[in-house]
Amino acid sequence: MTRPIAVRRLTSPDEFKAVQHLERTVWGMDPIPIHQTLTAVKNGGILIGSFDGDRLVGFCYAFPGFDGKRTYLCSHMMGVAPSYRGMGLGKRMKWAQREWALSRGYSLITWTYDPLESVNASLNLNALRAICNTYVENCYGEMDDVLNRGLPTDRFQVEWWLDSPHVTNPAPPPTTMGLHRRVCDWSVNSDGMPQLPENVEQTLAGAEHFPDGTDSLLVPIPVRFQHIKSRDLVLARDWRMKTRTIFQALFSKGYAATGTLRQSGEPVHYYVLQQRERLRIDTSAETEKGDKS
Repeated sequence: MTRPIAVRRLTSPDEFKAVQHLERTVWGMDPIPIHQTLTAVKNGGILIGSFDGDRLVGFCYAFPGFDGKRTYLCSHMMGVAPSYRGMGLGKRMKWAQREWALSRGYSLITWTYDPLESVNASLNLNALRAICNTYVENCYGEMDDVLNRGLPTDRFQVEWWLDSPHVTNPAPPPTTMGLHRRVCDWSVNSDGMPQLPENVEQTLAGAEHFPDGTDSLLVPIPVRFQHIKSRDLVLARDWRMKTRTIFQALFSKGYAATGTLRQSGEPVHYYVLQQRERLRIDTSAETEKGDKS
């Protein structure tokens, strides 16, 4: 019989050491110093862990942030041991983080992730109902860990408005959309891997893709980006640079990434983008709440 996985806050130095070990396992890089995570937790941050018995198998770390207008929680890292992935632990830890954040007066949590990682995209936008209309080029500079080595560390910076109707009472996500809403086509190369066309810029220049903001748009990304990286770094860089162009163009037109769609049997998933102003998020009210935290 499988033991249930417990999700709870971490408070002791020994637990923080276990987090460091898991960081090395997940990213293969030097972990965050304990004195830093411990100080953050004592000053408005939180460290949540997932436990299989006494073994730490997942963690989620966040610290407070301030942008000159509002106080928010910055969720900096989340990792799950390889043999425990696909069990919903990331979602459970994020919802535990949300519950704690609301109890402390936070109304917004932000974090970054690689927009070409399809599993992370589905968790962040579909399961949690975060949104994104901020694209950060080479966010962390060149990194040498196993997941980021060799490419610019471009990131989506997402916003999770914790008590907004978009999160608490979401509309049913679309299960299918017409392919005419794709902003560009894709094809499969001779090695069986998906690729984007050469004329992405020309495709985006077409005004027909931005008629009046009423339609959702679809942007393809590879299902298995790390697989592409391991076999063809040139193709992986091509995906990075072309999707950078696409997302920056759409975000500048008022669109926000709000979900992903899976097409059975295809080597790509699709981001769903909608006009941010049409979403059920009242940022003025959330700012007022955040300023009181």
